[in-house]
Amino acid sequence: MTDTPASSRPETVVLHAGWRADPTTGSVAVPIHQTTSFQFQDTGHAARLFALQEMGFIYTRIMNPTQDVLEKRVAALEGGVAALALGSGQAATAFSVLNLTEPGDNIVSSTDLYGGTWNLFANTLKGLGVEVRFVDPADPEAFARATDSRTRAYYAETLPNPKLEVFPIAEVAAIGRRLGVPLIMDNTAAPVLCRPIEHGAAVVMHSLTKWIGGHGTSIGGIVVDGGNFDWEKHAERFPTLNKPDPSYHGAVWTQAVKPLGPIAYIIRMRTCLMRDLGAPLAPMNCFLALQGLETLPLRMERHCANALKVAAWLARHPAVGKVIHPSLMTGEAKRRADAYLKGGYGSLIGFELKEGGAEAGRRFIEALKMFYHVANIGDARSLAIHPATTTHSQLDEQEQLATGVTPGYVRLSIGIEHVDDIIADLDQALAAATGTRVAKAAE
Repeated sequence: MTDTPASSRPETVVLHAGWRADPTTGSVAVPIHQTTSFQFQDTGHAARLFALQEMGFIYTRIMNPTQDVLEKRVAALEGGVAALALGSGQAATAFSVLNLTEPGDNIVSSTDLYGGTWNLFANTLKGLGVEVRFVDPADPEAFARATDSRTRAYYAETLPNPKLEVFPIAEVAAIGRRLGVPLIMDNTAAPVLCRPIEHGAAVVMHSLTKWIGGHGTSIGGIVVDGGNFDWEKHAERFPTLNKPDPSYHGAVWTQAVKPLGPIAYIIRMRTCLMRDLGAPLAPMNCFLALQGLETLPLRMERHCANALKVAAWLARHPAVGKVIHPSLMTGEAKRRADAYLKGGYGSLIGFELKEGGAEAGRRFIEALKMFYHVANIGDARSLAIHPATTTHSQLDEQEQLATGVTPGYVRLSIGIEHVDDIIADLDQALAAATGTRVAKAAE
C-alpha cells in the first residue's frame, strides 16, 4: 500500500487516512474482509503475533483489515494515535471505563448523559463493583471534589444528549492532569465540530451508529486513544496498565508496547477486553461506517445549517415555550459552545410546548409526517422522539431532570432534507398538537 496523503483537514482525512488501494487488485474502495480467521505464514509467525512481537491479523473478534482502516481513519479524524472499533456505542462506553477499573474503583461522570449511559453507570457498573459519582459540569471543580485515590477516570459528553450544554473539556481535562486522572469524552454528537483531544482529553469515543455512519443502517462504536496521557507517571492509579497481567504471561502493558508507541491503553483494550468479552464490529458494518465517514464533513455542514434555522423558527413559534439549542443559549453555556464547537452547533434540538405537557408532545410526535419517530439520532433523515417515555424512561424523575429531560421535552435530530420541508412538517404537526400555526413557516 502506498502512503496516504498527510493532512489533518477532516474533508481529506475521511477519504484518505489509513488506505490508498489494495496492493493486489488495486481496489480503491476498502474491501470487506468477510472472514473469521487469517492464515499464518508458519508457526513462528503465529507465535510472534500471539506474543505481540509483531502486529498482524489473527481472528476477526480481535481485529480485521476492514476494521483496521476504519480505526485508522477515525483516529486521524480525532487526532489520536490508535483506535478500537466495537459492536456498539454502548460497548465503546463500557470498554473505555472497564479498561481502567477494578472492583472498588470509581469514576466521576457528568450528569449530562444519554439515558443508556446513565443506566450503565448507575446500575450495571455498580453491580461490577465500580462506583460512578455524578457531578454537575456547570462547576468543573466538582470533578476535583469527587476525586480520591481510587478514581480512575472522568467521563462526559461533548454535546450532551438531551441537555445540549457543551461540556467544559479543557477545564476538566486540566483538573484531571493535575490529579492524574484522564478525561474520557463521548464525542458522538459533535464529530468534525470538536476534537476533544486537542483540548486535553485522553480518550474519545463515538457511537458510529449516529453521525459517522449517518444512514441508520448499522450499529457500531469506537474508542480512540489520544496517546497523550502518561499512564506510567501515575502507575499506582492505573494497575491494569502498570502491573503484570496474569492473562497475558505477566505483560506490563505500558512496557510491553513501548516499541509500538504510546498505545498501552488501546492495546490492552483490544488484547484483553475484546479477547475476553467479545464485542466485535462485523466487517460489513465497518465497511458501512467507512461509507458514512466519507461524507461526514459535508453532512455535518447541512445538519448544522438546517438546525440553526429550525431552532430560530421554533423560538418564534407562539406555541413553543422553550427551545434548547446551543445557538440560543447565553452566558457560560454559550461561551463553551463557541469555544469548543467549530463550524456549527450540532443538529440536535430540544423544545417544550407552552401548554399540554407530555400529552401535547405525544400529539405533536404522532402528527409528524416526514420526520421519523425512532430511537436514534444522527441520521441523514430528520428524527423525533419523546425521551421521558423512551430513551430516558428507565431513569426515575430526579435522574431524568438531572440529564435535562422534562415530561414535555421533545428531541429533534435535524436531517439534511431541504430546510423548508423540515419546517413545514414541524409547522403542521404543531398545528395539530396545539391548534396554532405560523404563517410562512419556512421564512
